[in-house]
Amino acid sequence: RKFIMDYFFEERENLRFDFYDVDSKSPNLSKHDFLGQMFCTLGEIVGSQGSRLEKSIVLVVGFFLFVCLFLFLFCVVDCMLSVIFLYYPFQDSVLMQFCANKLDKKDFFGKSDPFLVFHRSNEDGSFTICHKTEVVKNTLNPVWQAFKISVRALCNGDYDRTIKVEVYDWDRDGSHDFIGEFTTSYRELSRGQSQFNVYEVINPKKKGKKKKYVNSGTVSKCILCNPSQPTSLHYMNPYQLNAYGMALRAVGEIIQDYDSDKMFPALGFGARLPPDGRVSHEFALNGNPQNPYCHGIDGVMEAYYRSLKSVQLYGPTNFAPVINHVARYAASVKDGSQYFVLLIVTDGVISDMAQTKESIVNASKLPMSIIIVGVGPAEFDAMEELDGDVVRISSRGRFAERDIVQFVPFRDYIDRSGNHVLSMARLAKDVLAEIPEQFLSYMRVRGIKPSPAPPPYTPPIHVLQTQI
Repeated sequence: RKFIMDYFFEERENLRFDFYDVDSKSPNLSKHDFLGQMFCTLGEIVGSQGSRLEKSIVLVVGFFLFVCLFLFLFCVVDCMLSVIFLYYPFQDSVLMQFCANKLDKKDFFGKSDPFLVFHRSNEDGSFTICHKTEVVKNTLNPVWQAFKISVRALCNGDYDRTIKVEVYDWDRDGSHDFIGEFTTSYRELSRGQSQFNVYEVINPKKKGKKKKYVNSGTVSKCILCNPSQPTSLHYMNPYQLNAYGMALRAVGEIIQDYDSDKMFPALGFGARLPPDGRVSHEFALNGNPQNPYCHGIDGVMEAYYRSLKSVQLYGPTNFAPVINHVARYAASVKDGSQYFVLLIVTDGVISDMAQTKESIVNASKLPMSIIIVGVGPAEFDAMEELDGDVVRISSRGRFAERDIVQFVPFRDYIDRSGNHVLSMARLAKDVLAEIPEQFLSYMRVRGIKPSPAPPPYTPPIHVLQTQI
């Protein structure tokens, strides 16, 4: 018999089919022989060729085996916890990089030769130098090389201890000119690249007309990430997903039901790649630029975690390269047989806004949608502009043909009780809600009609042959 169900594209609707051999007219299922069961999602059925899905029937594993497996896993987890707590405190180091903008000009015949000096505060209020950067010659907008320092040396292990950073103009005779200073803390720095990590360089001896200190430029933290530290948004917790992992799995587990081969290209942006350390904003997470495809969402997750161990995360945050990458795929298929969904997960303030707008306007003519999930505490005001719900996005006088971008900050969907499954379900429901209409709007504009309905299912006829 046919039956009707409510279908929601943006939700994972799990189904279970139980099969019985009916021995009587009793409505009590325990009176009949249980043959097995099959699990799937409603999305799998809708996304299957001809909306027809075939899967094997499996038997239920016995309760005793389940209890033994649970007890074994519990013992393993308990042992792992003790190892981790013994191991972690001795491996606390951090990778940082800084850049500056519009520093004061100190040299008469040139600009400035700036360098940074980091000071750790002591209990008595004094400061101790803990790091100096290299000198960058003749520029007011320097980018210093990344450096690694232990948290103990930087702040004595106290995440809220004051860190003072001084900016100097290097002079050959050693009488370096003071440009300015700012203060921060390890906790502030560990928030990732955002507006929290842009600091005004102040010179207390340089005052304006109203005796206010005058800004001598700005210094920004370009990178600070060690995935082995709990303060990192990429922290690889062995017992639960980080914010990136939750966003990937929440969206990926639903969207993969509509892909026939379950092969997904997974790209990263903002990293130094081995072996030469070149910066890339469009690299394959699996390390294979010729074949960036991963099998299913599990393959994507595996590639993501493996890449964290091989690349050096590096700012700034550029979206245009990955948008253009997917747009090249979409531009080759315009007959309605394929539709592309790009999921971008980011914790940074976008650095290439003009280029990204241009890419989105160009992509609005193609069979693709873009989902952006912001993780972490940063302010994502610029992302709202990309969303285009209020004002259609434009670039150089051209408006997007369709609204193809949906942005949400993950923090708005986190369950207060700590239920990550509920958080992921809320995120997926909201972030995928606009995809069906975006898909239909492309098809309508192009005049593409749905494929003919598949023929009714006819059970195979088995012919019994007897040899005499």
